[in-house]
Amino acid sequence: MVDKGIENVRVVMSGAGAAGTAILKLLLAAGVKNAVVADIHGVVHAGREDLVDAAPESALRWIADNTNPEGLTGTLKEAVRGADVFIGVSAPNVLDGDDVAAMADGAIVFALANPDPEVDPAIARQTAAVVATGRSDFPNQINNVLVFPGVFRGLLDAQSRTVNTEMMLAAAQALADVVTEDELNPNYIVPSVFNDKVAGAVAGAVREAAKAAGATA
Repeated sequence: MVDKGIENVRVVMSGAGAAGTAILKLLLAAGVKNAVVADIHGVVHAGREDLVDAAPESALRWIADNTNPEGLTGTLKEAVRGADVFIGVSAPNVLDGDDVAAMADGAIVFALANPDPEVDPAIARQTAAVVATGRSDFPNQINNVLVFPGVFRGLLDAQSRTVNTEMMLAAAQALADVVTEDELNPNYIVPSVFNDKVAGAVAGAVREAAKAAGATA
């Protein structure tokens, strides 16, 4: 929709918990080179006081070691200036319309906190090219029900004994591909939860990825 390669965008995330970390790992595996993560204390970077003595295996230390190549510091609002993509899995109303307007041209906003997103979707849509939320009363609802039935069906069909990143990326690509080029528009970048093609497409992709990985019984 915005004619940008995933390897060229700067992604800013709000939320460094389990959801944020899992999303971040998938984004990096998918080709994102420049990701910045912020939590309640601001941008995660190696010089933060709460990271000085953090164990290498801690989530925040992992994030600091694998993101923020430009060494940004400060607040979420500062980090999001000039960013191409914002993904929120955190708290309501951490951004406003001015913050979205300060993003790069063709900005993408995924404000997924429920029921109140990180930024008012109606306001974000005034300047962002694409806006998605976790809510059903706005376009582009991001809901985990889109992948869970298909992922588990595919794993069962393949008799897989594990789940790996390749399988999750295959599920994501299959989900995106359900929306055809003719259907794709700023208000329809992901299929509806009622689309009957979703589960089968995701299941098939996961099954083939499991077979390719030799993860079958």
